[in-house]
Amino acid sequence: MGAYPFVQLTSSAILGQLLSHTDQTHSSLMATYMKPLMADMNAYIGISAENNIFELSNVNGKNMNTYSLHYSKSIHRDIRVKKTKWVILKYPTKGIAQLSNKTTEQFEEYFYNVSTLNYSKMNEKMEPLKKLMEKTDRVKIIAPNTHLEFSIKGISAIKCAGEMNIPDGEVFTAPIKDSINGIITYNIASMYNGKKFDNIRFEFKDGKIIKATSNNATAMNKILNTDEGARYIGEFAFGVNPYITEPMYDILFDEKMAGSIHFTPGCCYDEAFNGNISAIHWDLILNQTKAYGGGEIWFDNKLIRKDGLFTLEQLKGLNPNNLKH
Repeated sequence: MGAYPFVQLTSSAILGQLLSHTDQTHSSLMATYMKPLMADMNAYIGISAENNIFELSNVNGKNMNTYSLHYSKSIHRDIRVKKTKWVILKYPTKGIAQLSNKTTEQFEEYFYNVSTLNYSKMNEKMEPLKKLMEKTDRVKIIAPNTHLEFSIKGISAIKCAGEMNIPDGEVFTAPIKDSINGIITYNIASMYNGKKFDNIRFEFKDGKIIKATSNNATAMNKILNTDEGARYIGEFAFGVNPYITEPMYDILFDEKMAGSIHFTPGCCYDEAFNGNISAIHWDLILNQTKAYGGGEIWFDNKLIRKDGLFTLEQLKGLNPNNLKH
């Protein structure tokens, strides 16, 4: 391609040790020396090959927040995402295979199926959903222990079909920041900063998370107190990858799960801007297929998806059987 590669290898185990002792000065200095390098790059390819997703689990919440605010945001959100052509993907290691309850060989086959589907076909079939989202005002989400209402009026919808994430398969927008009211209970566990969170439940009033509970509520609320924007939502998205049907506690895969949505505390994307700025962006997933309790999504009082399957004729092309090879 005529590109000059600059390679940087990092270790989660070493990063965990560094962050156990970091402070604002240290995290800011790391960002100071990384900014010129990242800013000078035309493209960024991030390949993670983890063998233990819990390497950061011993880092306390205060230090993780410091690192997020003073390093990750300025390097990845403000430069890499906004100013480079980028893609992130996984390498099928034994550690990741273990998360999926598969042998390494089985996971490799699964990995390439979910990663190399026909993205051009997917992109075409996403167009009716994108258009419908951009015409919609009111959204209602119903599921077990979930009843949530908000507006997406006037905010762009973005198709994600293999250009920035591998695997891919989502269409996202953002809610009007102060329009969210109700309760959502996420039924897919989430890894964040090396810690596992399950049974996450948020109660919203005028857009803000006013009550948050989970199996680890103390740690979760520390994350949600990172900054003012962390208790508001920056993304609302549909997952449509037909090969991803079960969680493996890796957000790059899980957020694309067919029949799911993710409803994300933290920073919005510039492409679907709702004014919410934060150092965090935590994709949390509600699977609405029958196997996970089912559910409904309504746009302007019209049912568009039930039990994870689109019901409108123009959207049925995004149902799993119509997207597989």
